[in-house]
Amino acid sequence: MASRAQGFKKAAVKAAKTARKWAQTAAREADRLLAAAQKRAATEQRQRQIKEALRRTGKVLKAVGRAAIVAGIAAGIASARAENRARKHSKKGRG
Repeated sequence: MASRAQGFKKAAVKAAKTARKWAQTAAREADRLLAAAQKRAATEQRQRQIKEALRRTGKVLKAVGRAAIVAGIAAGIASARAENRARKHSKKGRG
């Protein structure tokens, strides 16, 4: 009887050790998967942030381009007005 009980006990201990070993392996694998998922999520978040920064930069560059065009037009108009005034003054001086 005692040997049979010891056999069951030995088998139960062996099964528990095997289960613990596989549980540790599963935990390690779960940690690896979690780390990979977190890394991927961080990468995707970083990509979103970069895309958003590029969009903002694009908007700023568009605004700067428009401002440069407007400034060029304003400078052209001012130059033309100054030229017209200079012509008017020179005509008055002749007469």
